[in-house]
Amino acid sequence: MKENKLNTTWKSLVRKYSLNESQEAQFRLYADLLISWNQKFNLTAITDEAEIVSYHFDDSLKLSQLVDLNTLESIADVGAGAGFPGVPLKIMYPHLKLVLIEVNGKKVEFLNHVTQELGLDQIEVVQLDWRAFIREGQYQVDLFCARASLQVEELVRIFKPGCVYKNAKLVYWAAQNWQADPKFRNLIADKFSYTVGSRNRNLVLFKQGE
Repeated sequence: MKENKLNTTWKSLVRKYSLNESQEAQFRLYADLLISWNQKFNLTAITDEAEIVSYHFDDSLKLSQLVDLNTLESIADVGAGAGFPGVPLKIMYPHLKLVLIEVNGKKVEFLNHVTQELGLDQIEVVQLDWRAFIREGQYQVDLFCARASLQVEELVRIFKPGCVYKNAKLVYWAAQNWQADPKFRNLIADKFSYTVGSRNRNLVLFKQGE
């Protein structure tokens, strides 16, 4: 029964996002690596393969329903952790240049290993905290992605007049009951509600206010 559920979950992901055989193979290897490394390091609380597919891979790729990533050149994953959403988005959109921002050394080690094993190019893993990253301003980023990392009040620092990233966009993975602080509402450009597994969530798109 468990094996049938797992196969159904994988088939659903492939069908939903029209993944080719190579992309499916990369996702399957990614899941194997995550499970293997998680036995040594605490990378994620989700260790069941079917749940990894739903709550990490599918949840990451939901962004494609809010933003046309074919029109972008580069994205950055804030607090990338084990690589979500950045690595799944890179697998689905291989043309993207990806910056993975992660300060934890063990997670940085995992990210470097994963990107090498999956044969992904045009990826930089940057071991800096958020404020140091935006202060240095060394990278070209069209869209910042923040999933289970920092709070909105930290993330919207990019929209300050003196920040080199003020013209970039930001997507925030939010819980169903998330409410925007009134002082940030003018930055909200779009919102997308969805269900992944048994959870209801929101993607919130921010950009510089008019």
